[in-house]
Amino acid sequence: MRARHHFHIDYLGHSVSATVQTGHTPVVEVLVDGKETGHATTRDDRPVALAIELPTDPPTPVTVRATPGPGVPRCLLLTEGDEEPHVMAPRLY
Repeated sequence: MRARHHFHIDYLGHSVSATVQTGHTPVVEVLVDGKETGHATTRDDRPVALAIELPTDPPTPVTVRATPGPGVPRCLLLTEGDEEPHVMAPRLY
């Protein structure tokens, strides 16, 4: 059974959103400021990491790490120089 889960964080003045669609082949989509910047599929509940760039000057590389399961999906924003990852908050649509 497929379900869609949405996550969001504001970082460096930019909106980063992720959608995790669970099921046999989970799909992860990442949007920065409303534009799709990353897309990946995975198998079962394996985590997937999507390297993206924030449109700063110069561009800032970050990674969105999505874990489709087991249980409730979760997403983290990983940045260079920060010791702790940033938890992307679940968002209802």
